[in-house]
Amino acid sequence: MKKTAIIPLRKNSKGIPGKNKKKMLGRPLFSWVLTEAIFSELDEVYIFTDDQEIIDYINKEYHWSPKVKALLRNDENASDTASTESVMLEFAETIKYDFDILCLLQATSPMTKAVDINATLNEIIDNKKQSALTVVNTHRFIWNSDGTSQNYDVFKRPRRQDFDGLLIENGAVYTTTKEAFLNSKNRISGSIGLVKMPEESLVEIDSTSDWHIVENLLAERQKKSKTHQKIEYLILDVDGVFTDGSVYYNADGEMAKRFDMRDGMGLEIIRQNQIQVIAITSENSDLVAQRMKKLQINDTFLGVKDKFSFLTHFLLDRNSSFGAVAYVGDDVNDLANICSVGWSFAPANATITVKANADYILTHASASGAIRETCEILIKYNKRYEGI
Repeated sequence: MKKTAIIPLRKNSKGIPGKNKKKMLGRPLFSWVLTEAIFSELDEVYIFTDDQEIIDYINKEYHWSPKVKALLRNDENASDTASTESVMLEFAETIKYDFDILCLLQATSPMTKAVDINATLNEIIDNKKQSALTVVNTHRFIWNSDGTSQNYDVFKRPRRQDFDGLLIENGAVYTTTKEAFLNSKNRISGSIGLVKMPEESLVEIDSTSDWHIVENLLAERQKKSKTHQKIEYLILDVDGVFTDGSVYYNADGEMAKRFDMRDGMGLEIIRQNQIQVIAITSENSDLVAQRMKKLQINDTFLGVKDKFSFLTHFLLDRNSSFGAVAYVGDDVNDLANICSVGWSFAPANATITVKANADYILTHASASGAIRETCEILIKYNKRYEGI
């Protein structure tokens, strides 16, 4: 049974310009649900967009996942007036209805997890429903515009623990069989299964204030899911961690970066303590490649923009987890990992946002002993696991 997902994205957005590409916790908004889809039970995930820039980004950034594909949608179906169903129909026709189950995922629902996606699939596969959607159980009291209450007796106001509340669509996940979709031309139809998601997933991103609310909720969710265990991997950003963030140019381009020799010795010592060192940077730099080779960091990954998704893939491939990772980062593109790994560190000269979210703010600045300090902390930390 082929399970295919579509994530429709429009280039233009009225409420928040460029919303789908705007960085939430250091990542493009759409990448949050895309990553969860990759690591769900879906077989294929299509980004369906009128934005060529997003298509180019997908093709470059997610080459490691055979699940991910990007297709260009018609301008006609990318207008403000086009319905989501018309986009789904265009998509289905484009891929010649080559699916058994079609899953609609909304990029504006970054709280969606793989478990939520899988639960809607299970409603169809295991519970034999024809479609399914995600909902939130809210205990809020709902009123009509004429001043009458919808869901409770104003003279017998129930206590929260005695109140069933209401199930409200959160717009995150809709899943349907091909047969039901062909018959109804609608995202859900027939017998419908319901999958409950947390109440915070109900917040819609229509304004800048909504954006900040959801971003804070997302950061807190990642932090609450942290686990602490023996550190197996030290993941390092490069610019602003290995270097002081400065780049020296001449007429021919990049000429020099400043590194700290003490960091190199720290990394040599930490490897002797069975912690694997990995460098992940968004830049493609020959100077960085040369320095990492000199430091014998064999796992060096250049040009990685979505560091969170890549690290998720890296750890799954090695049968490890975020709890086994220490991470050092200095800027917003490190935020998702900073909020998610077992222990996160920020150099003394990191950005204010990173320092506000890191577990530990180092006393040393980047290219001035920050990595060496991290190594010494981790060696002491791992001693508590000796003999276990």
